[in-house]
This record gives sequence, C-alpha cells and structure tokens, in this order.
Amino acid sequence: MLSGAKVGLRARHEDDIPVLRAELYDDVVNASRAEGGPWRPITPGAKDPRLVVDDKEQGHVPFSVVDLAEGTLVGTATLWGIDNHNRSAHIGLGLRPASRGKGYGTDVVAVLCHYGFVVRGLHRLQIDTLSDNTAMLRSAERNGFVREGVLRSSAWVMGEFLDEVLLGLLAQDWRPDPQG
Repeated sequence: MLSGAKVGLRARHEDDIPVLRAELYDDVVNASRAEGGPWRPITPGAKDPRLVVDDKEQGHVPFSVVDLAEGTLVGTATLWGIDNHNRSAHIGLGLRPASRGKGYGTDVVAVLCHYGFVVRGLHRLQIDTLSDNTAMLRSAERNGFVREGVLRSSAWVMGEFLDEVLLGLLAQDWRPDPQG
C-alpha cells in the first residue's frame, strides 16, 4: 500500500466494486462529469472495465483509496494514459459522496505524485478536469500543479458544453510533503 497523511492507495478488492459502482458510477450526474463519454448502465454482475482491474494493462494503474485511520473505502485513484517513452501520465480520482470535503483529494493527488515520480520514474503528470471542479483544481494546485490551459467547450456533460482545465506538474517542480 502507498500511504499519505490521510489515505492509503491499495489494490482493488472484489468487495470494493459494488460500493464504487453504486456510489460513483450508477450516479448519472457524477459519472457523466467524470467520464469522457456518455453514461450508460452496466448490468449487475457484469465485468465493468472502469472497476475490474486488468493486471496486464500497462497504461492504466487503478487503486482503491482507503482512510488510514478507519480502514474504510473512500474512493478510487488512477494513473492513466501512461506513456513510458515520454515518461508522462495523467492522474484522476473519484471520492464517495460521504468522503468529499474532508481533504482526501489533496492527499490522494500527493500519493499519486509520489507513485508517478518516485515509483514509476515519470517526468510529467497531468490533470484534466472540468473548469467548475473547484475541489480537484484546489487539490492539484496545493500539490504544485500549474494551470497550463483551458479547452473551451470541450466536454459535453448532461446537455451542455463545459470548459476543461489542463494542469501539469514536472518531476523537477514537485515538492513532496515531508509529513507524509
């Protein structure tokens, strides 16, 4: 397990899947804002590719996020779009509704940065998020990410086009938290 100040990132467990599906992916609005495509229902018991881990997939590393003090599942974290040649990747996260607003997001981003830069030896990490996702923007900027651009009206979400913000962080600019 990778640990931060508040959270641990661990392998996905089978019993995480129904909780994450119900609280993150069956929520049409949340899933529409988090995914790059339209929401669609997944049959119960089906192997949902957003949740079931393929350990052979090299370009995508999914984690389950747990609260270190309680041991409870608080969400998901992902290093995706891994490009080993250019040593870059994207990071993303999703928190269960009851876990939002508690500072977990900032800690998840910090642990993903540690994983990307220290464990994987990457040079650049990127976050792409909707411009109104203030929690993600704040978590990214608290970890040193810099706003690099806005993609105007680039995301079709629940009947409207929204702007996306691109943020980047280079390994040489990353300052790990000495506390965790």
